[in-house]
This record gives sequence, structure tokens and C-alpha cells, in this order.
Amino acid sequence: MTTLLLASASPARLSTLRSAGLDPQVRVSSVDEDAVLAEGRERFGALEAADAVLLLAQAKAEDVTRALEQTAAGTGTDADTSAGEAPAEGSGVAALPDLVVGCDSMLELDGEIFGKPADAETAVARWRTMRGRSGVLHTGHWVVDLRDPEDGGTGGTLGATSSTTVHFAQVSDEEIEAYVATGEPLAVAGAFTLDGRGGAFVSGVEGDHHGVVGISLPLLRELLDQVGVRWTDLW
Repeated sequence: MTTLLLASASPARLSTLRSAGLDPQVRVSSVDEDAVLAEGRERFGALEAADAVLLLAQAKAEDVTRALEQTAAGTGTDADTSAGEAPAEGSGVAALPDLVVGCDSMLELDGEIFGKPADAETAVARWRTMRGRSGVLHTGHWVVDLRDPEDGGTGGTLGATSSTTVHFAQVSDEEIEAYVATGEPLAVAGAFTLDGRGGAFVSGVEGDHHGVVGISLPLLRELLDQVGVRWTDLW
């Protein structure tokens, strides 16, 4: 069985993979997202939203890969779990996973890029801007192939971005305040979910809805195919 590790703390991503028949391990990266984006702008200039999420997905996947390799070499500690939470230091496993997948999401609305809102006030203001309008939810995906060459490993590291248009309903101030009060919008890019309480406030999507939840299954399947891994091998 081919093993996969998700380099993300997102419960929605983990749940999506599990619903698709996968049972990934989870390890959260230690990436400083602001620093990664600042370095990216210094190297490449202004970043489009689709490029920013891909850059962050790559940084997270490669950060976790380095930590796992250090653990395997006896020079670090592992923090690997299948429960979707960051585990205690030193609770590692001996074997490396076959594949590491990193993801990151952002909402683009009229040229502005939105990640997670900093606080409830920001989330309320953002929803007042979003309601009745449409934005594009970008999710970057990055795959690192850690398999041994004898087992078909390519050593590949590659990625792509899923972009889905999201149409927001014309919700009232009272609905916005009640939604933000649940705390859900504070934990997710764009201040909304499609698979939670926020789903009622999304009137439609154009594209892969999995990408809006946080991980595009069709796109991940394509990336895995490029390194010679069949999707069904992960079941």
C-alpha cells in the first residue's frame, strides 16, 4: 500500500481525503507564511494569488519532508499522526511515507487576496464586502515523492493550483454576525467554508468544489499520476 502524509492541519482536507478512501498521516509544517511570501516577492516580484498559494504549498511540503528525513537519519524528532492534530514531539514512526502533500488556500476578490481573517471584526467586514458577489478560491497543491527508486520512486517534487469561482449569497448583517460568532470563519481562508455552516451562504461554485474545501481530488490524482502513482493504490 502506498502511504501518503498530509502536511496540513486542516480538518477539512483530512476529512476530504478520508471520504475518498485514503487514510493519510498528518504532520503540520513550521513554515512562516509571511516570510515565505516576502521571499517570493523579492525573488519573483508581485505574486498572483494562484502563485502565492502554490509557493506556500511547496514550502509546507518541503519543510515537512526535511523534518521527516532528519528524523529518519536520527538527527531530528518526528511529529506524525493520523488524527489530524499536531502530536507531541518525539512520537515518531521509523519509516518515511511514500508521498508528502502540502496545500494552501486563498480567496481572490477584485484583485485582493484574502487568507484567514485576523479577528472577528475583520471577518465581519470581509463578509459585508463578499456578499452578493463572486470570488475565486485558489488552492495550491505540492507533492514530494519519497519512495525508493527500487519501488518506483521518481524523486519528483511538483505542484499545481486549483482555482474555483465562488458565488456568495446576499446575506444580512444579522446572518454575518451570527456566522462569525460561531468562530468558523476565523479558521479558514476567505472566512467561509463550503462543507460547514458557511455552505448555506454560498449560492454556487464554478469548478471543483473539493478545491474550495481545501484539496482538489482530481488535481491531486493528476499530480500523483505524473510520479507514477495510481489513485487507487492509495485506497
